[in-house]
Amino acid sequence: MSGVKLYEYWRSSAAYRLRIALNLKGIDYESEVVNIAPGADEQFGDAYKMLNPQMRVPSIEVDGQVAGQSMAILEWIEETWAAPALLPADPWKRLKVRGFADVIACDIHPLNNLSVLAKLGSDFSASKDAVGEWYRDWIIRGFTALEAMAAESGLNSALLFGDEPTLAEVCLVPQMYNARRFDTPLDAFPRLVDADAKCREIDAFKRAAPDAVKPD
Repeated sequence: MSGVKLYEYWRSSAAYRLRIALNLKGIDYESEVVNIAPGADEQFGDAYKMLNPQMRVPSIEVDGQVAGQSMAILEWIEETWAAPALLPADPWKRLKVRGFADVIACDIHPLNNLSVLAKLGSDFSASKDAVGEWYRDWIIRGFTALEAMAAESGLNSALLFGDEPTLAEVCLVPQMYNARRFDTPLDAFPRLVDADAKCREIDAFKRAAPDAVKPD
């Protein structure tokens, strides 16, 4: 296998997930910035569209082949590099971790994607304040469920589903970053806040953080 290239943007939470996972696995990768900021919109250019017809980040390139969708890529990373494992050995616990991660990746994040927020403003005349309320509402709904899921997993472990990071934390930390960006109140989610704080002290998470990879 040749080198891994990650097409990404520093503030993309989906790309943030992949940076965390690659760092945890100790995988060297090349970062190729695709500026998705409004006004730049490099993801819509012909060059990137040829790589990813969905015109979203992240994408990953290996041996001349390119694939998108962060959760599928996370599964591929886990299948390709077994250690350290990001899924528990027990099948039921694996299901629980995947379910937790999917609440973020399938329910919270898509409704707060840049394209959705832009649509609210352009087609439905939503104000900046209204868009912020939309954003926070979906995070709070999702985090309410996640807090209950975290409590159900037990309080005897350092993190959400054990003492080491899993796909649950890989997805949670970027979503917590987004929640803080939009001034989401987090007092009702102590288990999530605790797991996030602990993970952000881990080197692999630190090196993946948006402020650590933001271009000069």
